[in-house]
Amino acid sequence: MEEKQTENPEQLQIREQEKETYAIDVKDVVKIYKLYDKPKDRIREAFGFGKKQTHKLHYALNGVSLKIRRGETVGIIGTNGSGKSTILKIITGVLNPTSGEAVVQGRISALLELGAGFNMEYNGIENVYLNGTMMGFSEKEIDRKLPEILEFADIGDYVYQPVKTYSSGMFVRLAFAVAINIEPEILIVDEALSVGDVFFQAKCYHKFEEFKKLGKTIVFVSHDLSSISKYCDRVFLLNKGNLLGEGSPKEMIDAYKRVLVGQYEVPDHKEGQNLLGDEELQAAAGKASGINPEVLEYGTKQALIEEYYITDDRGVRTTAVIKGSAFTVHMRVRFTDHVPAPIFALSFKNVIGTEITGTNSMIEKAFLDSAEPGQVKNVTFTQRMTLQGGEYLISLGVTGYNGDTFEVYHRLYDTINITVVSDKNTVGYYDMESVVEVKDAQVSTE
Repeated sequence: MEEKQTENPEQLQIREQEKETYAIDVKDVVKIYKLYDKPKDRIREAFGFGKKQTHKLHYALNGVSLKIRRGETVGIIGTNGSGKSTILKIITGVLNPTSGEAVVQGRISALLELGAGFNMEYNGIENVYLNGTMMGFSEKEIDRKLPEILEFADIGDYVYQPVKTYSSGMFVRLAFAVAINIEPEILIVDEALSVGDVFFQAKCYHKFEEFKKLGKTIVFVSHDLSSISKYCDRVFLLNKGNLLGEGSPKEMIDAYKRVLVGQYEVPDHKEGQNLLGDEELQAAAGKASGINPEVLEYGTKQALIEEYYITDDRGVRTTAVIKGSAFTVHMRVRFTDHVPAPIFALSFKNVIGTEITGTNSMIEKAFLDSAEPGQVKNVTFTQRMTLQGGEYLISLGVTGYNGDTFEVYHRLYDTINITVVSDKNTVGYYDMESVVEVKDAQVSTE
């Protein structure tokens, strides 16, 4: 009979020290899903009909290891399908890994997705008690916490209505209020805060600050790079189930920007992990790079905008720009006809369609010559980013005057999405970059 290998005292001491140091220790976690082309293939394979394998293996996570210290606020970033939500579900016990393990030290409160743990037929109060009971609290303990939960949620008399009647914003307010007020040692949040309004988000992040001061551990997944930059001590970057790296928010956001445009060396994938063909990968890369696949375009086509993209202050193609840094919008224009005085234009909108700012080559007195058929012009707009952190849409155009007639040769609306990453947002659309000084005033004693 094989003897069970026992740890020596030194190994036991190291293990105990790690328990005290790390709130979460994920070790070589692999999560594999079987994907079938047709539902009937799953049934046939389950019952052993036929010898041919009908599934493909998809590695949602591919040997991921990460350690999160007690009291850290950690972000996990990556493109859609990178495994961010999967790793959170394994940490919280919602999913079991195919192999590897996730060791958690402390009480977890998780806000993974809207509706998780809520009964849609119950009202808000009943769901507070339901969730509290599931987390191990007695009715008396929930009674004591209820006023604080309701004050934080701030949804008024709707708390007495069935949850199925709530808007998504009301739903997340109540869910987060429960999660944040049950005194967790570890708080896990997956994108849920993007649903609430700006005031509720500010309240949540203020609570994050309180948690940090109390030495709580926070792990959150977000596409809001500004929040990642502002609140995280450390960031993990995932891509297609692989852990690409960990480091400071700035380092990992820079790496993420390179991933978006395919300029980051990705670890080798296991067999069966890459389920997309070359053409599909190129299409996915185009979508990830912020290019709108359904861009609105029109014009006479006497000039054609053939290519367009953004580069950061290092000349790297990106769709995420750090507030305060320089960036350049590029467009390549081919002329198919004589154009007497082309005007190259750029504008920015916010996500609700409000025009924020813009300029053109005529305003800037940058190019006032004519263009001939076959000529190609590389046009660049370079500036420093002073917009507030958030998401914006860029529109491009080539226009001009033919005599007194205004002509649109080619216009592309909302063609590129750009993310502004900021750890300091002022009021309004852009930062005035004010220099504030406060000095002691000399008070007369007469």
